[in-house]
Amino acid sequence: MSLVPAAFLDRDGVINRERGEHTWRMEDFEVLPGVIEGLSELSNAGFALVVITNQSGIGLGLYGHREVDEAHRYLHHMLLGHGLRLHDILYCPHHPSGGRCLCRKPGSLLFERAMARHGIDPLRSVMIGDRQRDIDAAAAVGIRGILVEANAPLLPVVMNQVLNA
Repeated sequence: MSLVPAAFLDRDGVINRERGEHTWRMEDFEVLPGVIEGLSELSNAGFALVVITNQSGIGLGLYGHREVDEAHRYLHHMLLGHGLRLHDILYCPHHPSGGRCLCRKPGSLLFERAMARHGIDPLRSVMIGDRQRDIDAAAAVGIRGILVEANAPLLPVVMNQVLNA
């Protein structure tokens, strides 16, 4: 079996608007402009699309897995409506106050899980994130990271730093 490249993406600040607070209510979940176009370019170039996100609000008791799953189902269905398939969304529900875990970025467990589950080649993959912990987690498993400003348009990053790199 040959390994496939993947585009790993952080959620809040890359896929949907980073609001400076936890996002779990559907009325606050706003997909950023250019995300569909950016993901389409990545998909057309043969990248598996994987979202890796920390959702520490669960660990804080602000919301539960059900609310996160609802937002992720919405994202899946919205993208399917544009002919796009997310291969996976993996999230860490822990908050650092509960102790160190391996799945919370900068930990790399969710990347390792996605690579094993989907046959992903880390050397041909990329992580787009808006925090240094996103980049550090990817680097720990040999994936090139691209640090972007929160809520920056995704399409120029894809075109200039992924596809034409």
